[in-house]
Parts: sequence; structure tokens; C-alpha cells
Amino acid sequence: MICHPDAERSRRGRTCCLLNLKRSAHQLGSADGAEIAEAALVLPLVFMLLLGIIWFGRAFNIYATIQQAAQQGAIVAARSSCATCGNQTSDSAVTAVVEAVMKSANLDMTQIISNAPASPVFCANPPYPAGGCSTKSNNVTVCRNVQLNPPATTQPVQCGTAVMFQYPFTFNFPGTSLNMQQIILSAQAQSRMEN
Repeated sequence: MICHPDAERSRRGRTCCLLNLKRSAHQLGSADGAEIAEAALVLPLVFMLLLGIIWFGRAFNIYATIQQAAQQGAIVAARSSCATCGNQTSDSAVTAVVEAVMKSANLDMTQIISNAPASPVFCANPPYPAGGCSTKSNNVTVCRNVQLNPPATTQPVQCGTAVMFQYPFTFNFPGTSLNMQQIILSAQAQSRMEN
């Protein structure tokens, strides 16, 4: 039975409208229960997806920051300490640049892990000093006078510096197998030395 506005004035019309309202409320109440159950199933999955986006985004941000720090360190290491004397920039100046970039992103320098190269190929060109790698107390490895291009190429040998280190990142992802898992992010950058 459908209630019409002009039928509401009569007693029968009021009874009709009340019955329709009760039916609508009953149907709406049963639909609310299903929607609550669906929301209870879907919301944790959406929450986990958002949490994953946040934590993987943070890992990518840290990786980009340490890569930038290594690149800035390699650029400083490739420069001479003065324009006319040809001296190399000290390792402490290189690590100071790395530390400045890391501190700008609120990363802890004490968590850096050393990442020494297995067997770098050093250049034997006379204009450059003898090559070597050194790792200071802050675990940043600086290699000088290393060959940047692979030895088997037909191109002229490119000599430069390399700066490398690793940084740990711990996921805080409750309810998954990634919770409190630590990954090691590696940063390595090279810069060509100029004559």
C-alpha cells in the first residue's frame, strides 16, 4: 500500500504511512548489520595497505637520502683541497659532508655500517696520487684513484673517487611477517677526478 500526501489526513492514511516507515526501518536495520560486518573485514586490510605505503615510502626516502649523502661525499673527495697545490681533500671533510646531508634528514650517523669494496681497481696514471681505500670511525669508506669504468672497455680509463656505506632500516609493520624486520640499504657513489 502506498501512502499519498492527501491520504495522510485521514486515519487510514496515517496507519499506512506508519506501516511503511516500520518496514523501511526494519530493512534499513538489517542492511546496517551487513555493512558493519563488511566494514569490519575491509577496514583492517585498508589500514594495513596504508601502513605498508607509509613504511615502504620511508624506506625509499632513507635510501634516497643516503644515496645523496654518498654522492655529495664523492664530489668533495674528487676535488683538490686547493686550486694550485693538487692536494686531496681530507677524509674528515668528506665524512663531514656525508654527515651534514644525513643530519638534514634526521638520520643517525652512529647506525652507519661499513661497506668496503671487495677488490677495487686502482688507476696507475701519473697525474693522480696512489689509490687506496680508507674507512674512518664513522664507517664511511672513501676510495681514491679508483677506475670508474670497467677494465675491459675500449674507452680511455676514467679515474675518480668512490664513497660507500650502508644504513639499516627496521620495518614496524605489526601483524605481518615484516614486523621488526631489518633491511640494509647500501649507498655508493662515484665522482670523476679532474686534471
